[in-house]
Amino acid sequence: MQIYLDRITKMVGALWRLAVMFVLLIALGPAFGFAQSIPAGGADEDAPSFTPLPPPSLNFYGSPGIIDMPSGQMLPDGQFTTAIGYFGGQTRYTLTFQALPWASASFRYNKIKNWNMGGFSTYYDRGFDMRFRLHKETRYWPEITLGLQDFVGTGIYSAEYLVATKTLNAPGFGAARLPGKLKLTGGLGWGRLGTSGSIGSPFGERPAYDPSDTGGKPAYDQWFRGPVAPFGGIEWMPNDRTSVKFELSSDAYVTETQTTSVFERKSRYNFGVEYQATRRTRLGAYYMYGSEFGITAQIQLNPVDPPALMHSPAPHPVKLRPSRVGSPEAWDSKWAQSSNAPLRLRDQLEPILRENGLILETLDVSANSAELRFRNLQYMSFANAVGRAARALAQVMPASVETFRLIPVSLGMALSAVTIRRSDLEALEFDDNATDALLAVTGFGDAPQIGEGAVMPSDLYPESNFSVLPYSTNSYFDPDQPFRIDVGVAFRGRYRPAPGWIVSGTIRHRLAGNIADSRRYSNSVLPRVRTDLVLYAQADTTLNNLYVAKQWRPGKNLYARATVGYLESMYGGISTELLWKPVNSRLGVGIDANYVRKRDYDQQFGFQEYSVFTGYLRTYYDFGGGWNGRLDIGRYLAGDVGATATLNREFDNGWTLGGFFTMTNVSAEDFGEGSFDKGILLKIPIGWFLGKPSRQKFGTTIRPIQRDGGQQLFIPNPLFGQIREAHRQALTSQWVRVWE
Repeated sequence: MQIYLDRITKMVGALWRLAVMFVLLIALGPAFGFAQSIPAGGADEDAPSFTPLPPPSLNFYGSPGIIDMPSGQMLPDGQFTTAIGYFGGQTRYTLTFQALPWASASFRYNKIKNWNMGGFSTYYDRGFDMRFRLHKETRYWPEITLGLQDFVGTGIYSAEYLVATKTLNAPGFGAARLPGKLKLTGGLGWGRLGTSGSIGSPFGERPAYDPSDTGGKPAYDQWFRGPVAPFGGIEWMPNDRTSVKFELSSDAYVTETQTTSVFERKSRYNFGVEYQATRRTRLGAYYMYGSEFGITAQIQLNPVDPPALMHSPAPHPVKLRPSRVGSPEAWDSKWAQSSNAPLRLRDQLEPILRENGLILETLDVSANSAELRFRNLQYMSFANAVGRAARALAQVMPASVETFRLIPVSLGMALSAVTIRRSDLEALEFDDNATDALLAVTGFGDAPQIGEGAVMPSDLYPESNFSVLPYSTNSYFDPDQPFRIDVGVAFRGRYRPAPGWIVSGTIRHRLAGNIADSRRYSNSVLPRVRTDLVLYAQADTTLNNLYVAKQWRPGKNLYARATVGYLESMYGGISTELLWKPVNSRLGVGIDANYVRKRDYDQQFGFQEYSVFTGYLRTYYDFGGGWNGRLDIGRYLAGDVGATATLNREFDNGWTLGGFFTMTNVSAEDFGEGSFDKGILLKIPIGWFLGKPSRQKFGTTIRPIQRDGGQQLFIPNPLFGQIREAHRQALTSQWVRVWE
């Protein structure tokens, strides 16, 4: 109990210091508010006083900054950046994501040569940063940001800072008539950023860095403690491509220059020049600390700014029906009495759907309504697919058919039902408020049972396909080789004998790679459920998976799955899942239960002795705005019990970036380096690069360290990922695409 009380006390103390610093910075804000010239004639106080700036450049830590010091600016919302920087025997690789307009997160990997403390010739370190904007830049106020650097890591780069940046139009800056723009930055730093030019320790002493610490835990007791020092800098941008930088650093690099001999520091001043080589790539060269030259390369991507514009065939216009008064015979419903009518309409509809990237599963028609079940093979947005399906029905259905019920299907399982009146489509297609107006009169609900009169294509089942695809397997942060990769070719076959059934298998053949070359074998004290990846990488040709699965709808708002076979490269067995998810609800709750045995290292048909029962109660919630979260509570592959929290942000075009962490009953000491499992999730749609509609994505999971605690089974085709895109929240958030 005392341990928990101590942790709570440390956390409260850290939050108190954050609150004090926030009030202090607001009070001192005008001191940072460098005056910006006002055009002759004054300014309209009601008009916007701040024009958005180009994306800021990054510092050596991969965050918006000057050279080695941070700045107060934020990246554009949703921006994803990668940065590589080198100086003085130090290489830093950083991924940064602007998760919200006012908050960003960074993951960084550091390589330090000549680190002769603790027996390291070259030292590798990982760390997380968070930045929070406290005040947005206005006419008189600068952009003010609070940062926590390396707050989850070993702590050798640990720092906190408050920083403000003001952008000036250079021609109006005093008597100087400089072209371009000027950015002025000033801030206060603690930790590493408080070691040079300190002006005191207002919040007490800072605990010393412990080189034996395995890291991975927030250091609440350090935040804003110890010496504080000012830093600042100037960035002059004579044009859109070039910037010249000057900086006063508050980092003395004590460990690198005094405790160890990484480089020699002779000055507090840094100088640099940067060049925007392409729209997304920036290069920089610098003279650092009076003794070292440095270079950086920065790549910035944004989901809303694709490299290729999306091109897809224009949808068919909504075919208008003839006037009921002028052509009453066209509205006659006697056609519905013919037993051949559903087959004839199916045959007319099927090629139109295929032309639009959709597959007809079933069609059920009556005199006044049509129910279409279809697969979406092409569009990232199901709203796009629903719109195309509705237009296709309008091309084919007799005039008396007024109601369209559109049911997306995944692996034979109905996901939802979208009900649209045909007359609304006809009336609103060219309306100025078409999107909102159609949404207001569209119904969303659970899919009904297939009607007795429904017809399907005669050649739909059984269905088989075979594909040959490239694959890659990555291994991160091996101290001998920080990034390892295997690449090869995957042969995948699928057979679907009936709706809801699938038999699938994948054979992989490695063509090149170096994961198997690692000599870092597991030292885990837990069952080695993941840390023996190197042993699984020895074989060139492997059976990656081979399984039989059945999906079905056991009741209203319920979805079920059962899978048996070789589920993934390391485990085979039985996996079952039941999910409750109403179409119109943000909330979903599921339970899965799995009994698996560990596969042989050659990934053929044999098994090892280790087996485990693993399962979870999963809660899903859509927060809106592209944010969705998941909480898993249950038993993991190593037999440990705990919970995993995941938070993702998904953009309209399919980009997904998020993070997760897992806490179980495994102690930090037994878990090993990193203390607990955590990581970053990234998925990028293929269509974003190609400019063509596609449902394919590629992505990766980046863990600071791969250990055995908190590890889950990789299950083929989990239910929630299939259904959420066709439920109301996802459909309405992208409803504008119904007209595309």
